[in-house]
Amino acid sequence: MIFNIHQTIQINMIKIESISNSSVFQIGSAGVIKPYSTLSNTGEFTEPAPQLEEDIVPETSFVPFSPPNT
Repeated sequence: MIFNIHQTIQINMIKIESISNSSVFQIGSAGVIKPYSTLSNTGEFTEPAPQLEEDIVPETSFVPFSPPNT
């Protein structure tokens, strides 16, 4: 099956709050989105992080979802 897609995209402003390792940002159409990830030591750490004690529960943060105004 062959698809011919003709489109015009005009973006006046775009604001991206954050990007994570599993983010996908797409404008327009794509036939295939290939996964790609990298791991970078931007803090120049030289040894592993210390292990957490078993009774400490890491805090989780949730980002509220705000649907776009339509």
